[in-house]
Amino acid sequence: MSEQGLASQPSTERSTRPERMRLVGVSRGFAGGAGVRGIDLDVQPWEIHALVGLNGAGKSTLMKLMLGMLRPDAGQIDVLGADVRSAGPALWGRVGALIEYPLAYGELDGRTNLELSARLRGVAAREIAPMVDAVLDELDLRRYAGIRARRMSLGNKQRLGLAAALQHRPDLIILDEPTNALDPAGIILLREALLRRAADGAGVLVSSHHLDEVARIASRISVIAEGRMVGHLDPDGVDIERAFFTLVHDAMTGASR
Repeated sequence: MSEQGLASQPSTERSTRPERMRLVGVSRGFAGGAGVRGIDLDVQPWEIHALVGLNGAGKSTLMKLMLGMLRPDAGQIDVLGADVRSAGPALWGRVGALIEYPLAYGELDGRTNLELSARLRGVAAREIAPMVDAVLDELDLRRYAGIRARRMSLGNKQRLGLAAALQHRPDLIILDEPTNALDPAGIILLREALLRRAADGAGVLVSSHHLDEVARIASRISVIAEGRMVGHLDPDGVDIERAFFTLVHDAMTGASR
C-alpha cells in the first residue's frame, strides 16, 4: 500500500488549495517523430504523482516542458496557477526540480553549492545557513559538506542535486529519475523526504521506471508510452508490473496498426 495520499487531508482543506501543475493537450514534436502528443496531466497539493514509462517514452521531454526548458507546439501548461510562458523568478523560487542529472559546480564544495542554489531561488540570507544544515542532515550529506562536488561519487552528487531541489520546501517538486545512482540508504532517505514535503502540502511529480519504488509512495501513477498518456496504475494493485506492461504493449501495438 502506498504510504501517502490525498485522503490524508480533509476535503474542505484540499478544496481551498490550488493545483500545483496542470497540462492540457500538450504536444511537442522533434525530427524523426519523437516527442509528446496531447498530454493531459495534473499535480495536486498533498500528493506524489508518479509518471512511469520505458526509456524514451517522453518522460524527460514532458518535464522539460513543465519547467519552461522547452516550448510546447500546442496545449496549455500552468505552474502554480500561472502560465509557464510568463512565469517569473518569484514563481520559480517556489519550484524544486532535478532533470536528467544533478547540476553542481565541481570546484565548489557541497555546502557552497547548496548555499548558491538557495540564493538563486531567492531565499533570505538569514535563512540559508539553517536551511542548508537541515538538508545536509536530512539526506545524510554532512560528511560531504566540505568536499568539492567533482570529488563526490555519482550517488552523492545525486543526493546533492536532490538536496538543492528540496531544501527550500518548494510548493511544486519535479524530479526526473531521482533514484538514479542512489544506494538503498539514499533511496529510503529520499522517500521519507518526499513524503514529508507532500504531507506539508507540496505537489510532487516523480518520473521513474522502478514500479516497486513509486508504488510505495505514489497517490497516483500515470503511464506514458511513445509520447502519449496511455493509462493509470493502482499503487495498491496486486501485480502492478503486469498491469504496466499490458498498458504499454496495447498502446504500442495499437499505434503500429
